[in-house]
Amino acid sequence: MRTLPALLMAGLVLVPLSRVQAFELNDQFRLDVTPTLVSDYRSSGLSQTLGDPAAQLNIVLGHASGLYTGVWTSSVDFGHDTRTRQEIEYYAGYYWQMTDDISLDTFYTKYDYPRESDFNQSDVQALLDVYGVLVGAKYVRNAMGPEVWDDAEEHLIHPAGKDEDLASFLIGYRTLLPAEVGFEARYEYVDYKDEVFFANDGNGRASYRNWEIKLSRDLVGVTWGLSYVDTDLSKTECQSFTGYDDLCGPAVVASASKTF
Repeated sequence: MRTLPALLMAGLVLVPLSRVQAFELNDQFRLDVTPTLVSDYRSSGLSQTLGDPAAQLNIVLGHASGLYTGVWTSSVDFGHDTRTRQEIEYYAGYYWQMTDDISLDTFYTKYDYPRESDFNQSDVQALLDVYGVLVGAKYVRNAMGPEVWDDAEEHLIHPAGKDEDLASFLIGYRTLLPAEVGFEARYEYVDYKDEVFFANDGNGRASYRNWEIKLSRDLVGVTWGLSYVDTDLSKTECQSFTGYDDLCGPAVVASASKTF
């Protein structure tokens, strides 16, 4: 990826102390622009940046009906000889606020990885929120499978399992704690359908589990977050899937974001 400009990072740190506002285009439309810095970009528990920080940007156009569309991007680093340094997501969906405490969010996302089109994929997701209890599901078409690493040649051969589909299911809970501290906990089951994670004894499995506990707080116009992320993958299984043994274990991830 062409890393997001340093000006974006500096702008996030030197944010004005004024109250955050979205761009109200008219009575029907509004535009939200949210730059974010994270100490590690984790997706379903797995690091997408070799454990390094990432700069991210989300732009979403919403309609009063609940329809929305947007684009999200992040710096990535899959290591080895992969050429892409950027993930771009184009998405569209519908957010249905049934009552003050019950909502359903459904959306489609297309993932694009410049200079590594073999990684491109798409998914559909749904997330039901009932009084803070979360139930979600995701179906990924042409899921990006494990990277096959040739130790002798010391280069990446190709992403394996590219034609495989993936399904995941999550449960969670979110609420507002005292002192306006946000709390969210999620547990996700991810299934690649075929064996892609291999242990020392050669046995493989198709699925794994990951979880995250996050605290967040708005302060001086910025939303600060601190998460604990982990998976049930061993170091050997992680190595067989990503080519590294330290991208799937426990991590504390800090984040800072601001919505304009």
